[in-house]
Amino acid sequence: MPPRRKLSDLDRGRAIGGLQDGVAARQVAQRLAVAPSVIIRLKQRFHATGRVQERQRSGRPKVTTQREDRFIQRQAMQQRMATANNIRQRLQATTNTVVSGQTIRNRLHNFGLHARRPVRGTTLTANHRAARRAWCTQHVRWQRQQWAQVLFRDESRFCLEPADGRIRVWRRRGERFAEGAVLERQRFGGGSVMVWGGISTRLRTPLYHVVGNLTGVRYQNEILQPLVVPALQATGPRAILQDDNAPPHRSAAVNTFIQQARVNRMLWPANSPDLNPI
Repeated sequence: MPPRRKLSDLDRGRAIGGLQDGVAARQVAQRLAVAPSVIIRLKQRFHATGRVQERQRSGRPKVTTQREDRFIQRQAMQQRMATANNIRQRLQATTNTVVSGQTIRNRLHNFGLHARRPVRGTTLTANHRAARRAWCTQHVRWQRQQWAQVLFRDESRFCLEPADGRIRVWRRRGERFAEGAVLERQRFGGGSVMVWGGISTRLRTPLYHVVGNLTGVRYQNEILQPLVVPALQATGPRAILQDDNAPPHRSAAVNTFIQQARVNRMLWPANSPDLNPI
């Protein structure tokens, strides 16, 4: 259904003109991008009063002016983390207008602003941003043939019983421990499984089950030497290993092995998200 909105006087005249020409109310609503009920009520009002304008509504006048409403919106846009009470206090200090926090929220809702949880991001310094830009500039014009030489690899952990806290249950008051309202779960998440894998456009490595903590020495002996090096050799002389900045991948032992094995490594800027498609 199209979004319901308020029609202007011009749109109301166009709607009445279409209805008088025999156009169905649903078709008129589609043309004006409104719900059919809006056109039906407009038609009933026109037959009853002969006018398309809405009658003057009674009720309590708005506490804030249009200028104060713009001030509220500007404060929220300039400081996205400000609370409704913070904006209310600034409005009172600037214009001497006293309103409630709910009034501030109502004005922001009218502007399409709603309180939501912010997306969490990594703190980046100027050096981090410069390194990211340099990496993107270096690889932005890479062709498919060049990316085909890259072996993407990563570890992934799979929890046996996810505990994201998003499961909900319908219950009445006093039914907290009622049968059917209790979610049974193993303590400490029920354990997890970590696996390692690598892929490229030409091949994929065997899936390796990582038991325990993955250290630099284990990464070299259990993954790099038996799995990564043969995969790079099968890819070709220009094969590149894409590694992230996990501590096992950047240990001294691993760096020494990479140099001795003459493995081409794609340098990855610090504090950057994974490039891996795995």
